[in-house]
Amino acid sequence: MDKPPKDLITTREAIKILGVSPNTLVRLINDGKLSRYENLLDKRKKLLSRAEVLRLKSSSVRKAA
Repeated sequence: MDKPPKDLITTREAIKILGVSPNTLVRLINDGKLSRYENLLDKRKKLLSRAEVLRLKSSSVRKAA
C-alpha cells in the first residue's frame, strides 16, 4: 500500500476549494480524478491530497477559459 501524501485535507475543505457539491466530489473520487485516503484517527472521515485538488481545480479553470 502506498504511503499517503503529507498534504491531506478533509472532503469539506476540498468541496470549498473546488466550489462543488458533496455529490460532485463523490463523483470525482469514483471517476478516479481524485484519490481518497483513510483518516487514521477517524475511519468515518476520508481525506484528499491538497495538491491533487488544486491540480484538478487549475485544470478545470483552464478548460473553462
